[in-house]
Amino acid sequence: MMELLPYDCFAHILSFTSPQDLCRSSLVSSIVQSMADSDAVWEKFLPPNYHQIVSRFVSSSLSCSSKKQLFFMLCNPRPIDDGNKIFSIEKRSGKICYLLSARQLYIAWGNSPLYWSWKPIRGSRFEEAAELRTISWLEIKGSINSGMLSPNTLYGAYLKVKIADRAYGLDLLPSEVSVEVGKHKSQGTVCIRSCRKTDTKCCFRFPSKLEDEEWSEIELGSFCTHSDEEVRMCLKEVEGVHLKGGLIVDGIEIRPKHLETASANGPN
Repeated sequence: MMELLPYDCFAHILSFTSPQDLCRSSLVSSIVQSMADSDAVWEKFLPPNYHQIVSRFVSSSLSCSSKKQLFFMLCNPRPIDDGNKIFSIEKRSGKICYLLSARQLYIAWGNSPLYWSWKPIRGSRFEEAAELRTISWLEIKGSINSGMLSPNTLYGAYLKVKIADRAYGLDLLPSEVSVEVGKHKSQGTVCIRSCRKTDTKCCFRFPSKLEDEEWSEIELGSFCTHSDEEVRMCLKEVEGVHLKGGLIVDGIEIRPKHLETASANGPN
């Protein structure tokens, strides 16, 4: 019966579904598939400012024959803003995701080679990552405007990290994590230490030596995008006076909470 509806009416109804449901519905018949593949439907799933976003790509040569093809091209993470951020949209929902590079973050004494070194790290999605040499005051902050993200969405912020073989002092005290938007603040603590799967006392899990090509993540907190406000994200351990080192920082990923992976473990 749906196929008897006018083309524009049916296409309008399909635009209220999700990209995942739209792809499923296209299997019903050739008529439904024709409607489900239309530019009018798929443009509803693209970010409203997708033209401006595409212009910020490091390589802006996107050749697309349809809005559906453009949607799936944007699902593949792409560097933007001179390679300091990575943008993508989530395939199931069309929600916007960002990964901010370590260079986009405020890292206390990050520009001092005595405390931090900047270098290419295997597996990093950026040209360089930050490796902690030694420091007593560990503080890493990032920010993003919620207007850059999908509206009315619950997001999580995740610090992407590795632990070097020479790491020390990171687990002596728990680190504070927080995400703040206006007067609302999500906060908690995490214990950073490298551990193997047999170590049931580990507060936060990182890959073992055999899996060290993997990057792990620390959940900093969550927030909702109800208005156009600055989102402030932070990890810090500033209570102890002991030295710590060996933390490798790739960046902060901001993604919808339903994309949370099993490897993430932190405050809600």
